[in-house]
Amino acid sequence: MTRTTPPRPLDITVPFPELAPLARTAVRLHPRAGAPTPADSSLGGPLLWPAGEAWPGCPEHTGPWHRGAAPDDVRRARRVLREAWARPRAEGAALLTEEERAVVDRGRERVRIPVDGPLPLVPALQLYAADLPALPRPDGTDLLQVLWCPFDHDPGYLPRVELRRRDSAAVTAPLDTPPRPAVVGNSDYLPEPCVLHPETVTEYPAPHELPEELAERIEAWEDAQEEDTGLCYQYDLSVAPGTKLGGHAPWSFSDPYPMACAECGSPVRPLLTFDGDEWDGGSRSWRPLEDAGYTGPMFQGPSGQTELNFGRGYCMQIYACEASYDHPPLTAMQ
Repeated sequence: MTRTTPPRPLDITVPFPELAPLARTAVRLHPRAGAPTPADSSLGGPLLWPAGEAWPGCPEHTGPWHRGAAPDDVRRARRVLREAWARPRAEGAALLTEEERAVVDRGRERVRIPVDGPLPLVPALQLYAADLPALPRPDGTDLLQVLWCPFDHDPGYLPRVELRRRDSAAVTAPLDTPPRPAVVGNSDYLPEPCVLHPETVTEYPAPHELPEELAERIEAWEDAQEEDTGLCYQYDLSVAPGTKLGGHAPWSFSDPYPMACAECGSPVRPLLTFDGDEWDGGSRSWRPLEDAGYTGPMFQGPSGQTELNFGRGYCMQIYACEASYDHPPLTAMQ
């Protein structure tokens, strides 16, 4: 099923034509719970991986043990909570039975779990160029894969990320059963398998990235028409929320700061944004038309099916070097 972002409430380049040359295209991925295969673009699904290629592990998280939760326990707890929220209950009745509460508590409890060697990375995202023609890629490749460690890493309290780019046709003997981590230190970094519904949209820079004079004029414009439309440039007209490819960075609680490739010092550009919610109360105008009828809890609905969370409801950006696909990515939280 496709997902369709409603047209923006107005064309912001009419009152502010200087924004037009700053426009970028982004691809909203619209992840929804499903059962993707290695042949599909997916979030949290199985990767097309050569059987003869070693699965990456985290050198900072090796045995003999770590404190965290077992992935199967985390997923059982999520399933119990989804089912509990979906069923009717009398006013004042408990959400969970005692048995269900025990399952949920087990999925949240940090216990000592044995680890044999480097912790295997978690499959986070797989993108085929056939599904996303705008995918930046080296010649001879058509597949981007993102994996990360399910523990917080310094700096930034984010997962440690690795990228793989490959020619899918060259994977003639795929790996059937990839290794899985025995423990996740942060269950918010364990995504639920989701299929994708890519859609291209146009974005403009967040207010933090605009020249100060222009940002002040836009703020004054917002104040002048607040009673009529209630539109907000940041939430309605600039950067699309949710998980996406490309576009502008969603700067929010901090100002932009200089970023450069750690390998060569070249400029970097937003490659991917991972967001636990596809929209919220402030960015509701970006809610796809196909999801407009949902009225239940946001965290149980189509907006939050990945089960990802970064910080306190923020998102994680991955930046790629503009000079070389081989250089390691940078990450940031906003």
